[in-house]
Amino acid sequence: MARMQESPDDNAPLSARPPFDEAALARYLATHVEGFRGSLSVSRFEGGQSNPTYLLEAGGERYVLRKKPDGVLLPSAHAVDREFKVMSALRGSGAPVARTYCLCEDASIIGTPFYVMAFVEGRIFWDPTLRDLSREDRAALYDDMNRVIAALHAIDPASVGLADFGRPGAYMARQVARWSGQYQASRTRPIPAMDSLIAWLPLHLPPEGAIGVVHGDLRIDNMIFHPTEPRILALLDWELSTLGDPLADFAYHMMTWDLKANEFRGMAGADLAALGIPEAPAYLARYFERVGREPAPRAVWDYYFIYNLFRLAAILQGIAKRVEEGTAAGADARETGAKAGPLAEIAWRWARERLGA
Repeated sequence: MARMQESPDDNAPLSARPPFDEAALARYLATHVEGFRGSLSVSRFEGGQSNPTYLLEAGGERYVLRKKPDGVLLPSAHAVDREFKVMSALRGSGAPVARTYCLCEDASIIGTPFYVMAFVEGRIFWDPTLRDLSREDRAALYDDMNRVIAALHAIDPASVGLADFGRPGAYMARQVARWSGQYQASRTRPIPAMDSLIAWLPLHLPPEGAIGVVHGDLRIDNMIFHPTEPRILALLDWELSTLGDPLADFAYHMMTWDLKANEFRGMAGADLAALGIPEAPAYLARYFERVGREPAPRAVWDYYFIYNLFRLAAILQGIAKRVEEGTAAGADARETGAKAGPLAEIAWRWARERLGA
């Protein structure tokens, strides 16, 4: 894994020494990572709000470590073991992932469970309008995103050993219940729109959809692109992955088209034609063509959008809670967590306007 900014030449900042015993980590890696040798250097990647991530350098090789945050965590949150399992299973499939080396569930080594994977040299883009690229590269990059996501969603979970990666049936009902609970456990102030959504979403569940491997956080900044070519080398940050309806996963990915940059890393209002980025209907049609699935009814698609906004608001509220407790991972955590309320209000407005809530 490598985190780079919008420009291929702009490396993401790395912070100084981590708050754990590097010598203990080096001893562990020497016995659990094949070929690990030499003195260990550790620095933390800045950015991201979930699992702290570190660059490891030793013996001329580079690795990436992801660990749970310190402190008391919400149930089922920061599941580094699930990240490790799904990435290991998908290695060699149509979904590109970094090679995994080891999972350590012994918190005595560095204070929390962690796993180690390969460092993938490449670019990560934080601005979905890709303003530093050419029009042709933007078009090609979006087409490759569409291709890779479709390939992921076409994978039979049993064929890669993931038949037990999620509970069967009632996917949306369980997701709504889960994120309702996560929000309530991390509440720091009243958000009336969240309360309205918690009451409304379970009563308007769509019919049960297809089941596949879902990533859970398919934003452009969770993808590593080739250093010079518009193609994906690895999908990152599998913490929210499970078995579920791929259409819900793709609806989350497509919120970028409906949200503004200041709402949450969106591109609503941008001149997509001038940029060479496909309009939402064309991008969605290409996805359905690739997965061989009929387009979903509009009401189902709208529900998935509203649910994903609700889920994102719940996730951001968890960040706000960690800010309050002093355990937030990112430097901009306070600003990010504060977006929970506005996103919930957008979701509730869409529920009223699009589905008559």
